[in-house]
Amino acid sequence: MNLEGKKIGFAFTGSFCTFRKTIEQLEKLSKIKDVEIIPVMSYNSYSMDTKFGKAEDFIREIEEITKNKIIHTIEDAEPIGPKKMCDIFIIAPCTGNTMAKLANDIIDTPVTMAAKSHLRNENPLVIAVSTNNGLSGAGENIGKLLNRKHYYFVPFKQDNPITKPRSIVFDPSYLIKTLEYSLDREQIQPILL
Repeated sequence: MNLEGKKIGFAFTGSFCTFRKTIEQLEKLSKIKDVEIIPVMSYNSYSMDTKFGKAEDFIREIEEITKNKIIHTIEDAEPIGPKKMCDIFIIAPCTGNTMAKLANDIIDTPVTMAAKSHLRNENPLVIAVSTNNGLSGAGENIGKLLNRKHYYFVPFKQDNPITKPRSIVFDPSYLIKTLEYSLDREQIQPILL
């Protein structure tokens, strides 16, 4: 399905090493005709400076691209569902921590609240996984979410099999295509690259 005219929730969690590539895709998404992007950030992604960049710089860039203020509190995220603010919602990057919370219905961050609130409308939720333990501890939660209704995954692969053998990361080049497929209630294939 075409993304033109769609309202897209776009959440960032703390896998900071993927922010640059994710923001590049966010920018491409913002150029689609009549797309509205509602940005959401986890507590850590909104406040932490890392070797990958300063939080205030990422905030400024994301708000400039989306032309919307970032939702960064649980209170501001809760109305996403009741107000039908999004046709589709993506968490990119989605950490193992956030996946564990979603898989076990722990709603204690702006991103998990936004996702939970969005799902009440039975609209697609796309996960762009980025975690150092995807082929170990987080694997169980990936499996749980793959088997849940309304969850879709951006295709992913091993990050660095030599120095981080359990790490997986989504392929940003599939992000927009995954959103299109999930609007048709289809999981893009292959999931594993």
